[in-house]
Amino acid sequence: MVARCGLEPWQAVPARSLPIGLRKRLEVARALATRPRLLLLDEVMAGLNPTELSAMLGLIRDLHAGGLTLIVIEHIMAAIMRLSQRVVVLHHGEKIAEGAPEGIARDRRVIDAYLGEEFALT
Repeated sequence: MVARCGLEPWQAVPARSLPIGLRKRLEVARALATRPRLLLLDEVMAGLNPTELSAMLGLIRDLHAGGLTLIVIEHIMAAIMRLSQRVVVLHHGEKIAEGAPEGIARDRRVIDAYLGEEFALT
């Protein structure tokens, strides 16, 4: 799992010494060690810089391509829109939209709550 998550260069480094992006990959590796059929990722992209975010997106895509089902909870909507086949949007605990990313990006409630006009598809 260390290799699958791109952590080989840091395998001898104590986890507490790793930067946040690598610690998040380590968390994914730990979860993968249980050989799940479904993986829930909760805010795994929060706090990542653009380089770390790109690496995490690549890892998530690779996991899915390998046959793993993923449920991703995330506030970085641009990442979710690029990753997802289906999106469910919650706002204050209530579902406000569900569907393909293209439809979600056009939903006025989602635009107002999360996306903003710069991400809106018209």
